[in-house]
Amino acid sequence: MDKDCNSDDSVKYYRLKEVEEQNSFKSTWIIINHKVYDVTKFLEEHPGGEEVLREQGGGDATESFEDVGHSTDAREMAKSMLIGELHPDDWDKIAKPPESLVTTVHETTSWWSNWLIPGLAAAIVTIMFRMCTPEE
Repeated sequence: MDKDCNSDDSVKYYRLKEVEEQNSFKSTWIIINHKVYDVTKFLEEHPGGEEVLREQGGGDATESFEDVGHSTDAREMAKSMLIGELHPDDWDKIAKPPESLVTTVHETTSWWSNWLIPGLAAAIVTIMFRMCTPEE
């Protein structure tokens, strides 16, 4: 493995390409918050099943990790699998989660869509009701 080191020798930097190559049955690495974890030995022990980790293998698992709401114990356990950090030059290459799952549409509402359509629907229902009910 080719590791790029910065002036701080205690931090090992991995390029995104290196992490992507570690997505096999022999080795599975994931990225969480720009940190690189080797989860290979943990695959069988993962409470959510090894498939969950394999799906994220070789890429950024930050969103999935945070969405699940891992416990403090899980976060502590992850520290034992930390092998380095994603090289800062590759931070912009990983997919960024969308700001929000809800998209807003800016449209001008008109009176006919708010009042006329529901009013017409009510009038039609009223007429049909009177036509279908027998008179006394």
